[in-house]
Amino acid sequence: MVWLRRTTHYLFIVVVAVNSTLLTINAGDYIFYTDWAWTSFVVFSISQSTMLVVGAIYYMLFTGVPGTATYYATIMTIYTWVAKGAWFALGYPYDFIVTPVWIPSAMLLDLTYWATRRNKHAAIIIGGTLVGLSLPIFNMINLLLVRDPLEMAFKYPRPTLPPYMTPIEPQVGKFYNSPVALGSGAGAVLSVPIAALGAKLNTWTYRWMAA
Repeated sequence: MVWLRRTTHYLFIVVVAVNSTLLTINAGDYIFYTDWAWTSFVVFSISQSTMLVVGAIYYMLFTGVPGTATYYATIMTIYTWVAKGAWFALGYPYDFIVTPVWIPSAMLLDLTYWATRRNKHAAIIIGGTLVGLSLPIFNMINLLLVRDPLEMAFKYPRPTLPPYMTPIEPQVGKFYNSPVALGSGAGAVLSVPIAALGAKLNTWTYRWMAA
């Protein structure tokens, strides 16, 4: 039964990592805020932080080794860069899809797990909060290094978007003043229960395999 348990764990890890790539490309658009100004940046930041933490803490608790979360985030990053190459082959610029900065947030999760002497509950509460807080900040810094996203949106409209979702002029500050603060606040709150879910999935898998 050991081989079945390990196969299930690794299969879950691969599925979540692949889904992260799909979510990056489909839900986040090629650049975070092209379609609905800053609204998509907030929504995408929350989705990315929760998706990162559920898979990273699952994998980390499975191995029990600090550093595994960073390894998991690296897998997600590599998958997304491969997907960028596929879009580039179709004639789009290489920054048509902006790869989210997952690795530093995963490093904070690993650091929490290591500093608390592999305390699972500390990893869930403190690590989950740090992931939710940090990921929107790192992603905004990442976006500042990309050329004008609105220009890219009009020059290379995403082929899967219907006509009524054509990129519009961003209205910065129309709904709220700081998308980073809103994304970090909401992400910090939501990442904790999602981290707990990832930890619980790890337990459920062991129990299912032992049955």
